[in-house]
Amino acid sequence: MYTEKVMDHFQHPRNVGEIENASGVGTVGNAKCGDIMRIYLDIDENEIIRDCKFKTFGCGAAIATSSMATELVKGKNIREALEVTNKAVMEALDGLPPVKVHCSLLAEEAIHAALWDYAEKHGIKIEGLDRPKSDIHEGEEEEEEEY
Repeated sequence: MYTEKVMDHFQHPRNVGEIENASGVGTVGNAKCGDIMRIYLDIDENEIIRDCKFKTFGCGAAIATSSMATELVKGKNIREALEVTNKAVMEALDGLPPVKVHCSLLAEEAIHAALWDYAEKHGIKIEGLDRPKSDIHEGEEEEEEEY
């Protein structure tokens, strides 16, 4: 059911924890399944993500997607991090079962929420970044069935 990479990131998650005085923190959830994901970003003066950590309450797929998402944004600038999509997270994990695709959406939204927090703290606008939703299924009831 799960790929080797998903199992590896679930059993040995990378970048677990918090960053004190983080440049940006994003928290998102999914009311339908109860997953909650928080991403912490440490961004330097050149807008490069020096460090990224996460705390996730949820299933194995939620933990694995959180872990992979942190790996994908580390070392990138904020615009490159904005381009990390749920599809990129799924591809990096060699796929997810259709019923777990929402976990990759959660990871994408958590990154966006952390970038939004960073932008607000620094009074900047990040082109292409919209205000994140607190629940990834706000107003998207039919989307889940399309996967």
